[in-house]
Amino acid sequence: MATLLLAAAGGALGGVLGGVGALVGQAIGGIAGYVVDHTLIRSTLPGASGPRLSDLDVTSSTEGDDIPRIYGRARLAGQLIWATRHEESTATTGGKGGPKVKSWRYHANFAMALCEGPIDHVGRIWADGTLLDTTALTIRVHTGTEDQEPDALILARQGDDVPAYRGVAYVVFEHFPLEAWGNRIPQLSFEVIRVVDRLERKVRGVTLIPGGTEFGYATTAVSRVVSPGVTESENRHVRHAATDLVAALDELVALCPNLKRIALVVTWFGTDLRAGVCRVEPRVEQRAKTTKPLIWSVAGLDRAEATLVSTVDGRPAYGGTPCDASVKEAIAEIRARGIEVMLYPFLSMDIPAGNGLPDPHGAAEQPAHPWRGRITCHPARGRPGSPDGTAMAAAEVAAFVGTAAPNDFSVAAGAVVYTGPAEWTWRRMILHNAALAVAAGGVDAFLVGSELAGLTTVRGGSGGHPFVAALVDLVADVRSILGPETKLSYGADWTEWNGFQPADGSGDVVFHLDPLWASAEVDFVGIDAYFPLADWHRGDHHDRSLADLPTDLAYLAAHVARGEAYDWYYADEAARRTGTRLPITDGAHGKPWVFRPKDLVGWWSNRHFDRPGGVEAATPTAWVPGMKPIWLTELGCPAVDLGANQPNVFPDPKSSESRRPWFSLGTRDDLAQRRTLEAVVDHWDPEVTPGANPTSPVYGGPMIDPDGIHLWTC
Repeated sequence: MATLLLAAAGGALGGVLGGVGALVGQAIGGIAGYVVDHTLIRSTLPGASGPRLSDLDVTSSTEGDDIPRIYGRARLAGQLIWATRHEESTATTGGKGGPKVKSWRYHANFAMALCEGPIDHVGRIWADGTLLDTTALTIRVHTGTEDQEPDALILARQGDDVPAYRGVAYVVFEHFPLEAWGNRIPQLSFEVIRVVDRLERKVRGVTLIPGGTEFGYATTAVSRVVSPGVTESENRHVRHAATDLVAALDELVALCPNLKRIALVVTWFGTDLRAGVCRVEPRVEQRAKTTKPLIWSVAGLDRAEATLVSTVDGRPAYGGTPCDASVKEAIAEIRARGIEVMLYPFLSMDIPAGNGLPDPHGAAEQPAHPWRGRITCHPARGRPGSPDGTAMAAAEVAAFVGTAAPNDFSVAAGAVVYTGPAEWTWRRMILHNAALAVAAGGVDAFLVGSELAGLTTVRGGSGGHPFVAALVDLVADVRSILGPETKLSYGADWTEWNGFQPADGSGDVVFHLDPLWASAEVDFVGIDAYFPLADWHRGDHHDRSLADLPTDLAYLAAHVARGEAYDWYYADEAARRTGTRLPITDGAHGKPWVFRPKDLVGWWSNRHFDRPGGVEAATPTAWVPGMKPIWLTELGCPAVDLGANQPNVFPDPKSSESRRPWFSLGTRDDLAQRRTLEAVVDHWDPEVTPGANPTSPVYGGPMIDPDGIHLWTC
């Protein structure tokens, strides 16, 4: 302003001297005015500031409003029940010759009531309809129990005489930043979970999958480079936890308060159903992928060296093997929560359709993405030209097992280093994971394999079972790595665990896994327990008279240790469709438990005598009645109608194993799954079903350890 005024005045005075004088006077006045303006403006710069609040707008709170009650999972808007005056802080920007601007920042402390308690978990939170990133916020959830104490912040601000809001679930936000919300508390809504069914309280063990996930087990957020300057998350697709794993564990622990153990599934890949040529190796999803801060590395391989998983419709058929760093992080995170870890090395068969590989079971080529239990000698037992029962079969098994030894593995700078023979074999996978467990600080239990029924039943030249002998040696080697505190075993398929009766007319009955179960280094008998619990047809049939619905808990509970695979069996599919049942008997020796896969008590509490040629041996096997507990290393059921008819099947469009349970329409039925699991868990719980789970005369505990029942990722 001074510049304009003094320039005009200078021009008027100079005009007395003529036109040139007017120009000179205007210029001199303008310069003088600029000096005045600049001085005035600079003198006021330190006092410049942005807008400042006189009060804090808050979200609505209605006195006397209803307190909601929820069942299951719901999204609720909260009611503001407490707040302090806003906290104010300042920040100054600019300077060094330019203007300085003081800005004001605001934070709020407040509490939002949700619903009647108690609740189990608060998951996602929305602010003004947008998912809120809560990882950098201080938030405390009070679940609404009748004995909850006042919140620490409310107590500190208000003094001793404050309510605890007992019976009401509420959330306290401490020092919540308001800048992103227009310096006001946003409208908040919450994902609230309250468990109303019985199963969650009974869960003591679960498995954790997908198993095939390059970074899904990491607690470090990993991103991949999509294009220059553009990244996408690999393992964080939530806003309420640092990574997907952390979010999953938060919810799991909240919903299953009696959880004791998690079986962490880590997948490697098999390449062939012929044992003699099958490789067992880690694989990756993509060749060209740049990630940070974690870089994929497993067993010394980097991404460029590892084999790619096969593709289906242009997409990876599986997720890649979890990188070693992510497995270590998962183990540490689970154990830090006070939960035991059972490390579960897992084999998926990455055999695509159109593979052209000779099939040991006689098909034109090997089936697509089959079950690992189909790995066997070539040709398979019972096929023309099979080497089963010869030294050649033993040699094929030996090729699959490999020769890697414990002293080939070491841990340096937190990584597993391998210096053994150049092989990708079963021993390399198992011993690598054992060394990885050491690098992670240890695990509580470890499996040396699972469901390799086609291998454990292969016979060598001496009539023994070479893969079973290899497992015995392998358990001892794992023990040398993990030490005496880690519980070790093998997870046998439900059709494999109790014995082997070859359908070759020999009459042989062999307790082929007894050398493993009786081994001094094996701590428990592991069973992947997918026993049928129902025989429900859609027409008139036997079980229609036993229950009104196939999900009836009493009906299912009555068949945990009765029914199919205990009292009777079907000779073939035609017999099943007509309901023609045959009794399970043992006329020669009066021991029907020998032929009953579901008769855990009979098998566990008796001496075992092999029957070569059908004649019972004079000397029993090494199994001593009740010598070790049984763990159900997997217990599962598909969430489809009539799932209890055939709990071991599953839908997987890419796999040749994909199918529905017997007589199922394939429609989703979560209740079928829940009640099947509950029936089994209850049957082996001494407090629910007294007398069903006998006590061992050897170790003094129950036959089935209730903490050893691991639900398959329901």
